[in-house]
Amino acid sequence: MKLLPAFGTDWLLRPSQGLIYDRQLVILSLSLMAIGLVMVSSASIAEGIAIGDDPFYFVKRHGAFLLICLFLSGLMLQMPMARWQQFNGSFLILALLLLLAVLAVGRNINGSTRWLTLGPINVQPAEIAKLALFAFLAGYLVRKQAEVRGQWKGFLKPLAVMAMMSVLLLMQPDLGSVVVLFVTTIGMLFLAGARMSQFVSLIVLGVGLVGFLIISSPYRMRRVTSFLNPWEDPFGSGYQLTQSLMAFGRGGWFGEGLGNSIQKLEYLPEAHTDFVFAILGEELGFTGVLLVLLLQAWLAFKALYIGQRVLIGGRQYEGYLAMGIGIWFSFQTVVNVGAASGLLPTKGLTLPLVSYGGSSLLVISTAVAILVRIDFEWRSDHMQARHREAT
Repeated sequence: MKLLPAFGTDWLLRPSQGLIYDRQLVILSLSLMAIGLVMVSSASIAEGIAIGDDPFYFVKRHGAFLLICLFLSGLMLQMPMARWQQFNGSFLILALLLLLAVLAVGRNINGSTRWLTLGPINVQPAEIAKLALFAFLAGYLVRKQAEVRGQWKGFLKPLAVMAMMSVLLLMQPDLGSVVVLFVTTIGMLFLAGARMSQFVSLIVLGVGLVGFLIISSPYRMRRVTSFLNPWEDPFGSGYQLTQSLMAFGRGGWFGEGLGNSIQKLEYLPEAHTDFVFAILGEELGFTGVLLVLLLQAWLAFKALYIGQRVLIGGRQYEGYLAMGIGIWFSFQTVVNVGAASGLLPTKGLTLPLVSYGGSSLLVISTAVAILVRIDFEWRSDHMQARHREAT
């Protein structure tokens, strides 16, 4: 199963030698977290003053979330992957209940009901639903692999679960998360060996449904038309994208310097969340943009590489889950960067480990901890095997 050719760069993906954990993966995730903290600190100053008369309002919250992420990741590292496989169905049910709860008692922000208020923090169940679906799907592919490869029934069952979750997400509404679920599910089914005819049918159906959802919703239609030509209405539907493009334009090769963005001074809405990449481009320029993109790509390919390695080693659940996480990270990065740069319509998805957003940070850092745990168990198995051979 050769998915990732080396091309002389195998050292970028090769596991850290002589260690019981993958040091590259840990350094990558911590580096992205550090970049995110710096950029959120810079991008949120004006918004913090406007909301709480405190330039560090969002910085303090983001820093607190990062500390919680590190603590939660430490707990997740102690959980064997056998437990994830055993309770993936229960995790999926919990995610569905949270999606129902947010529709009943959720908090409405900017016309969308996506958050549950738990004391001082808002939880976004859509982020939890992503990890829950991928953990469930990995377990399903292990149990029903022959059925997935040979029968339409086995192919359609996980899609029915995804469709049920998608309906609840669209009621919020949150089309961006639905697209992430769809693409990642398709990718995992493809890796499990489903037939090409099934994919062609599903892709045609998926594109048709997304087109229908866009056409049937005036605000989604405005987003698409403004993405195609934002300068037609630069102070209306195209305002956010035109301001984002101005930020990239001002950045040039090396940027205006950290803290010197103009667009973050309440010209660009959501500068510290969905459009933090535009502020990064303005302040750090093309070099900063390229660095972050390389780090994100490296992280996603590390996940795919780990998945490939453990699949070859016979740990199917871990392999499918790791690859699902890799597809999820890479696609969400593409959508966020594409929206900020005008290549894709805006979808409200965060840049993994960089954007402000407690729920996204917590869930994505949990996914990274799962990757480290998968790699740790694989290394432990091999160390024990070598020890048995030596004795």
